[in-house]
Amino acid sequence: MSSRRSFLAGSAATVGLAALPATGAVAATTAPAGAAVPEDATRPPNLVVVVADDLGYGELGAYGQKLITTPRIDGLAADGLRFTDAYSTAAVCAPSRCSLLTGLHTGHATVRANPSGAQGSLTAGDTTFAQVLRARGYRTGVIGKWGFGPESAGQESHPNARGFEEFHGYIDHTHAHQYYPAYLWRNAEKEPIQANAGGAKGVYAPDLLRQKALDFLDRHAAEPFLLLLTPTVPHAPGDIPDTGAYASRTWTAANKGHAAQVSLFDALVGDVVDRLRALGLEDDTIVLVTSDNGPHEEGGVNPDLFDANGPLRGYKRNLYEGGVRVPLIAWGPGRVLPGTSDRPTPLTDLLPTLAELGGAPAPSDVDGLSAAPLLTGGATAARHDHLYWFRDERGVTSRADAQDRQRSTWLAEALRKDRWKAVRFAPVRDHALPDDQWQVELYDLATDIGETSDLAARHPARTAELVALMRSSWQDTYPRAAFGTSLTVPSLAVPAQPFTATATLANGSSKAWSSAALTLRAPAGWTVRATTATAAAQLAPGARLTATWQVTPPPDAPTATPWKLTAEGTALAPGGPVRYASDATVTTPPPAPTRDSYLSDLPWIRAVSGWGPVERDTSNGKNAAGDGTPISFGGTTYPKGLGVHAYSDIAFHLGGTANRFTALVGIDDFSARQSPVGATRATIHGDDRILLTTPTLTAATGPVPIDLDVRGIRVLRLEVTDANAKTSFDHTSWALARVTVG
Repeated sequence: MSSRRSFLAGSAATVGLAALPATGAVAATTAPAGAAVPEDATRPPNLVVVVADDLGYGELGAYGQKLITTPRIDGLAADGLRFTDAYSTAAVCAPSRCSLLTGLHTGHATVRANPSGAQGSLTAGDTTFAQVLRARGYRTGVIGKWGFGPESAGQESHPNARGFEEFHGYIDHTHAHQYYPAYLWRNAEKEPIQANAGGAKGVYAPDLLRQKALDFLDRHAAEPFLLLLTPTVPHAPGDIPDTGAYASRTWTAANKGHAAQVSLFDALVGDVVDRLRALGLEDDTIVLVTSDNGPHEEGGVNPDLFDANGPLRGYKRNLYEGGVRVPLIAWGPGRVLPGTSDRPTPLTDLLPTLAELGGAPAPSDVDGLSAAPLLTGGATAARHDHLYWFRDERGVTSRADAQDRQRSTWLAEALRKDRWKAVRFAPVRDHALPDDQWQVELYDLATDIGETSDLAARHPARTAELVALMRSSWQDTYPRAAFGTSLTVPSLAVPAQPFTATATLANGSSKAWSSAALTLRAPAGWTVRATTATAAAQLAPGARLTATWQVTPPPDAPTATPWKLTAEGTALAPGGPVRYASDATVTTPPPAPTRDSYLSDLPWIRAVSGWGPVERDTSNGKNAAGDGTPISFGGTTYPKGLGVHAYSDIAFHLGGTANRFTALVGIDDFSARQSPVGATRATIHGDDRILLTTPTLTAATGPVPIDLDVRGIRVLRLEVTDANAKTSFDHTSWALARVTVG
């Protein structure tokens, strides 16, 4: 099959690039308006990224493995580029995968720790490499473990909201530990697996995910695609239908299962390569194979039996090399120059590397650097001044704890600069702890790859240099530059009443764009009229194009109904045309309350909860509003509650009919029993005004009483935000939340 095909940014052949008429008049439009996008005659490569779960540096034959056979990946390593100094960006799953997707190391990333309670979530500000490539016309899919919550559709952390058109697998981190799940997600829907109902073991999930991956390749063979394949092997438990070649070994069942899972991962990669060849895509595709962190020891697995970390010290959860150095192999006949690279290459480099390979602009504020020149054999790729890792881990395993000298639950940081590697531990969970109170170690990787000899006392100046770099690598919050398209609309859309929609196209890349334009699509029958210019000839790096429209729903629009609007931003970037889309939902309001009402009995306009559903009934939010979940503060139980998890935002339509809003808000007794460290802050909004912001809420302070005048207010919003960067424990409750009418 030819390696040169035409390709457009997006599935349509045209995008709207029309500017306002010179007279200042504006045209009403609900769809892109017509100018053709130039075609890029060169076909970009298909991109397949395969991420194993807890596969150690030494668990592939290409990296020295002797007991487990991995012939297919070893073949890719022989024919492709094998990295000897590649690194995951964390020693556990969730922060590693967040950094891999977004290009930010764990001193800047949104998710910096594995879940201990609530699942870490991505946000609207987290641009993934799928969003970057989708803007250039790539079809995008993720199959397997996602690992970011909440486990629900229609929220910012869902794969479909983060650039992946197709998703099949596990949303939730814990759910992904099940090899025979009762369901998997397919985009926004849970799909039951009847053969696994009631704890049966009828369908092995890795086999199902394998087939979904091959189906994705079949469907998109004729167009550029990005496939992120994230099987859960060889993560514990070592469940597998057949231990195959390892069945006769004298090992434990756990070790046999683990070895078979590693070989299954190898076979899965081989199946993907075989399908690419069968489709004639071998010369059109680059395959990357890696792991999210070092080898595990859960479920009875003995990583030392397999020498799973090779010559390295440490395991999963350690910031020593064995916990974070991982295999990385790039393969692509005719596109990847075979060989070996010792360039220190963190997986934050994936986003800029994939962007460069796909001819797509990338955010300029990421920590990764493109390694594309290494793959293609061109100029030398830029090298990092240093690499940084952060750990905030509560899980303990015996071998990892021994390597850390019983400090595995301490805060820890590590930094590599050239040949030098520093690791330090904080005896209390406070990143702001003065540097002289951390325990610091220094290693020379050039002569001591196993990190056996601590040189901190012999090289105090070098140690201080690396500690200073650690400190500068961490930011409590990392403000991002805007990138792509965003759309802002009010929460309510009253039939026959106009409202304003505002869209922004932001060039967050390092190079200028031309022919920038914004268009807005609304539901059929709605009127859309631009009220500002919708195009710009140039967008410099960091510049934005902002446009507004007056949007009017028809008089007969049904009430209590959500409606989707879509803004599309288009431009010509140096690599070719790009298209970024952003959706927003407005709701035609339900009827305003006509009598005194508890909020748990009113329909909401919008409900966002950082983890799980908003709890407003005795079924824990799974059913419609009812009697309101009981809430306990200081041993006193109150009915009619709303339970949320920061970040949360719930909006109700009052329609100007209510007089007062009263409630108690705080960290409830149930949450306090889980952990005393929860801290939040509640803000009550009336239409576009802040009516009240509470002091910091903790279990120790007790609830705060609310009594507000809400006369004339149409929309009441209850917002809860994290107050101490420990969102896992930020369950917050509104008790006796009530509006009075008349």
